[in-house]
Amino acid sequence: MSAPNEPASDHVHTIVSPTVYAVIFGLLLLCTALTVGASYLEMGIFNPIVALGIAVFKAVIVVLFFMHVKYSSKLTKLTVAAGFFTFIVLITMTLTDYLSRAWGRW
Repeated sequence: MSAPNEPASDHVHTIVSPTVYAVIFGLLLLCTALTVGASYLEMGIFNPIVALGIAVFKAVIVVLFFMHVKYSSKLTKLTVAAGFFTFIVLITMTLTDYLSRAWGRW
């Protein structure tokens, strides 16, 4: 039972050690170095694909650990997943419109 001045909460706060944050920071720095290194390689059409893949991995790491989604409830995880799904749908619709235009027929 909670005290009269404290709000009732069923949420359990997870304490994350500074070591976890240091490891994640090191991983993000490594991925940044990997992105810079990949930019110097000539991979043709795969250069932006590799760079975006690394960027998406880094974004997922930031969302999971620094935004504490990994330790959140299932409802929070569902909300984040719905946001990503909406983003993918919007990007797909934009690219569908962009790719379907006749650019050379003016």
